Amino acid sequence: MKRPSIYLDHAATTPVLPQVVQVVMEAFGRWANPSSQHAAGRKARAALEDARARVAKALDWDGEVIFTSGASEALALGWGRSQALRRVASGVEHAAVSRLAEGSVPVPVDALGLVECDALPAADLIAVQQVNNETGVIQNCAALGEAIHARGAVWLADCAQGAGKIVLPPADMVAIAGHKFGAPVGVGALLVRSLGLLSPSGGQERGYRGGTENLPLILGLAEALEADRGWLDEAAALRAWFEGEMRGLGAQIIAEGAERIPTIGAYRLPGRNATQLLIRADMAGIAISSGAACSSGSIKPSPTLLAMGYSEGEAREVFRVSIGRETQRGDLEALLEVLRKVTL
Repeated sequence: MKRPSIYLDHAATTPVLPQVVQVVMEAFGRWANPSSQHAAGRKARAALEDARARVAKALDWDGEVIFTSGASEALALGWGRSQALRRVASGVEHAAVSRLAEGSVPVPVDALGLVECDALPAADLIAVQQVNNETGVIQNCAALGEAIHARGAVWLADCAQGAGKIVLPPADMVAIAGHKFGAPVGVGALLVRSLGLLSPSGGQERGYRGGTENLPLILGLAEALEADRGWLDEAAALRAWFEGEMRGLGAQIIAEGAERIPTIGAYRLPGRNATQLLIRADMAGIAISSGAACSSGSIKPSPTLLAMGYSEGEAREVFRVSIGRETQRGDLEALLEVLRKVTL
């Protein structure tokens, strides 16, 4: 009898919530274009603007909301359309940002992956993520916001892993991705304190993003953000128990001394290649990952871990376990069973 699959890769993407599926399916019956002037179009526009207000309220955001296809597009929009001339990014950013910042000197981080506020360079725009997608490290957002704004710079924050789970940072532009918190893949948003931070490009979304809005997915995004977040306390307890067991296996917990989001943990078993561990887990029907899902097919070691001071060999030994709403203790026990056999 085939063993049921165990999914521990929620940082890559997490299942769509049942109530979101229902909302999206019902919304597929609204085929009118929100930009059309007839009655059906006006009705679609009203639903779109209501969703925009719901997203802002759910995230306690008092600025503008520009809907996008996800965080990658939102980050590209914030970076590429910014009025800023000098732009830099931290050394632990997701590839969606590091590709944009290619050629610039990365903002340094310490051994925990935290940006050194005193070392921030002179720049007009500084991109620093709220939560690291590989390690779960949460930046010291209050101090970081003060340091960035003291330099007169704009803060572009990748909040794909934090939005819908923890309070947003005091950033000027925030990118979110629906599929990280229970909305479908293919929808996200760029939150902007003021549209004056961006150069308009024409088209929809008040002239800042072209293309007909995907109303069904946008309604799903709003619905997902309004979902209960109480499960995060259980996730924190699960990870704490799991990490106690991992210490017993001789594992290193990456950035253990930093504040980390309860849904993500990164671990290193010295002398054990992470790719081989992933294969062993996959053969047992368990999904875990190494690095970011967007770049896990790369043979290069994680730039995030290298920026934190790990050697290439050490970085290749790090894997990620990420918890979702559905994760049970038995799922983690099954993974531990696989890892114990590897370490014997």
